[in-house]
Amino acid sequence: MTNPASDKLVQAYNRMMERIRHAFEEAGSKTLPSIRHSVDKARETAVELEELSHDEAEKVAYYLKRDVQDAGRHLAETSHELGDWLRFDIDRIEDRLLDIFSLVADRTKIEWLELQEELEKDPPYHSGEVTGPGSLYCSMCGEPLHFHHTARIPDCPKCGNGTFRRWPVET
Repeated sequence: MTNPASDKLVQAYNRMMERIRHAFEEAGSKTLPSIRHSVDKARETAVELEELSHDEAEKVAYYLKRDVQDAGRHLAETSHELGDWLRFDIDRIEDRLLDIFSLVADRTKIEWLELQEELEKDPPYHSGEVTGPGSLYCSMCGEPLHFHHTARIPDCPKCGNGTFRRWPVET
């Protein structure tokens, strides 16, 4: 398995998330920028700074939108906390990443309907893609994969499948 700290797209995911948080902080009491606008701006910045190619930046932007849209939908539709969406002990997540993700997920709670048009409900996750913290479930055998930091999604360690869902497979 690739070391997350040395994976270019994993690092880019974290940098883009940090840029979104920074945009929210700069807005202060003014109207906050939309998640979509913030992700698009972070994507453009990554390309302008030559951190990523255009195609790589598009992938990472999609991963970010997918993750925050899913978290925002969960927060908006339920009375549960972010820890319920993550499905594991929230204390195990890197503090900085949790702060950023919580801020963005809370903001996304307000905007999730807009993003839903871009992404189908419960979009599939595929091995090789990048995801933020949370749990994914193998679409074949239901094996959970828990992510405590940004990482690439591996094949299922139980059955070798490469497609996952955020919610457990109903048996």
